[in-house]
Amino acid sequence: MTTIHYRELRRRYQLDGPEPTVKHLSEALRQGHLKPEDFSLRDLAEGLIPDGHAWVRLLDPRQGGACVLESSEGVDVTAFLNVTGQVIYAKILEAYAQEAFVVSRLVDTVPTRLDGEKIPGVGRIKDEATEVAPGMPYPHVGFGEDYIETPSTTKHGLIVPVTREAIFFDRTNLVLARAAEVGEVLGLNKEKRLIDLVIGATNPYKYKGVGYNTYYASGAGGPWVNQLAGNELVDWTDVDAAEQLFAEMSDPNTGEPILVRPNTVLVMPAYRHAANRVFHATEIQYTQAGAPTTTSAANPLSTYRVVDSRLVYRRIVASGVSAAEARTWWFLGDFRRAFAYMENWPITVTQSPLGSEADFNQDVVVRFKASERGAAAVLNPRCVVKCTGA
Repeated sequence: MTTIHYRELRRRYQLDGPEPTVKHLSEALRQGHLKPEDFSLRDLAEGLIPDGHAWVRLLDPRQGGACVLESSEGVDVTAFLNVTGQVIYAKILEAYAQEAFVVSRLVDTVPTRLDGEKIPGVGRIKDEATEVAPGMPYPHVGFGEDYIETPSTTKHGLIVPVTREAIFFDRTNLVLARAAEVGEVLGLNKEKRLIDLVIGATNPYKYKGVGYNTYYASGAGGPWVNQLAGNELVDWTDVDAAEQLFAEMSDPNTGEPILVRPNTVLVMPAYRHAANRVFHATEIQYTQAGAPTTTSAANPLSTYRVVDSRLVYRRIVASGVSAAEARTWWFLGDFRRAFAYMENWPITVTQSPLGSEADFNQDVVVRFKASERGAAAVLNPRCVVKCTGA
C-alpha cells in the first residue's frame, strides 16, 4: 500500500493550485501509481482542511456534530472535496470499464450532442468510369442521399453518499465499495444494451427512414443475409461458410460487394477453447472426400481476434433462446464498423454542495453523482454475421 503524505499534498495543492494538483492525482490513479484504496477519508480531511483535526472532531455528536457545517462556516474544504471526488471517480471508472464488459470494448464510442441523430452520408458512386477525350469536359456524376438514424439517448446515474460516520470512523473502504457498485451497475447497464444490439434482441437500425432487423437469414426476404443457422463452430470450414455471406452482400446504392474484412469473433464460454483451437492452430489439414491425400497449410484464420463473454450468453438466454442452443451462437465481422455507442457524455462525477438537506436528514456530508448518457446504435449490419448451431 502506497503511503500518502497528506501535508505534502496540501502544500502542493496550495502552491500549484486545484486544477494541476487534481490533474496530477488523476494521472497517477489512471496509470496505477496510486490506487483509491491508498487514501483515507479521515486523513484527507485532517490533512487538506485548515485545522482539519478540529473539523473532524466536530463530526462527533458529542462535540456538537449536528452543527458541523454551521460551526465550520468559512472553513475551506474545497481541497478535501476535490481530491475525494477524484478518488471516488477513479474507483467508479475502474468498475465501469472492467474486463468483463467485452462488447463495450469491441465497438467505438461516438461523441454526439444530439438526442438521436440522422447521420448523413453520400451514396457511393458506381464504378462506371467514362473515358475522357483530350480537351473534352469531364462528365458530372450525381450523388444519392444516404443516411441512417440512431436511437434516442438515455441517461443513467447513481449517487455515492459520504456520511459523517464514513469520515469520522474512516470507513473509506465502505465508500469505495459503494463507488465500485455504482461503476459496475452503470457499466453493466451499458454493456447489456450493447449486447442486446449485437445479438439482435433489439433492432434500432433505421436506413433512409425505414426500420430493419439487424440479422436476416436466407429465405427470410430481407435486404441482406447475415445469419446462418446450422453452422456450429467446429473447424475452419464453418468460418469459411460464414465468410461467404460477406461475399454475397452488396452495397445498397451501387450493387458492388461490401468492402469489409472481418477481424473479430465473439463466442460463448462453452466454445472458448474450440474457438482458440480453430483460430489459433498453427496449421489446418484438408482431405477431400474420396481423395487419397491430405493437404496441410498454414492457418489463414490466425489474424482473427477471439473473445468470449458470459454476459452475452446470459442475454441470449434471457431473450428466450434455450441454453443448449445459446451455447452454439457465435458472431464474426468488423464490430467497429457494424455498431457504435452514441455518447452525449461519458461517465461523469459531480459533487453536491455542502449544507444540503441530506446532511440534516441523513448525516450525508457530501454526495457524488455519477452519470452517463448514450445509446447503442447499428451503423451497418452488413459488417457482421451471426451463426447458430441449430
